[in-house]
Amino acid sequence: MKNSISVSIKTKLTLAAAASALCTTAVAAQSTGTMPLGADQPRAPTEAQLQCITEKEVVAAQEAWGNGIIEIGEAYSSGGDYRQAAIDHIDKFYAYDESLVLFKPTLASVEQFRPSFDGALSYFVGGNPSYPEDKGFAITPWSKVRWQNAGITNNICNMAVAMGNYYFTPTNGGDETKVEYTIGYIRDAEGDLKMAVHKSTIPYSPN
Repeated sequence: MKNSISVSIKTKLTLAAAASALCTTAVAAQSTGTMPLGADQPRAPTEAQLQCITEKEVVAAQEAWGNGIIEIGEAYSSGGDYRQAAIDHIDKFYAYDESLVLFKPTLASVEQFRPSFDGALSYFVGGNPSYPEDKGFAITPWSKVRWQNAGITNNICNMAVAMGNYYFTPTNGGDETKVEYTIGYIRDAEGDLKMAVHKSTIPYSPN
């Protein structure tokens, strides 16, 4: 009887030590930034995040995103701090501070998916040796972004998904570039819409 009690106590102590080690590892990972995106404990939603997303908000967010792309190009053309403009753009429109972001940019074929802030920044302005394929989409530059939604669904209230085409007009003239998109929007803690999903592709061509 004494042996079984001793084994039971040892087992409990071992489990407690293991749990303590796991907690210590998790805290250390958070402090050093090594924990994978989306791996931390989910936070309780704020009151603002519980508000349903409306179509009107999605359309306004789309227009603002397009204007932000134009502003990055204008900063580049005028010799301004276009990199900071791109940083501000990503902070404003993407949910990297809220969750894992599933971002598939249009002109990415090697590093197709950009779940990190740095990957998104490289796509918009280039200059990152980790992404040598990036030329800087936002510094093309563009003078106009026109949206054409095929539909917007917000059936689950706290996330809205839009799909359609957007058209980019180059500043130096030429035809619009037609691109397909699927974008998933969530709210941040303040209630602003952020992209948690953004897939952007050139339309299929049979030729």
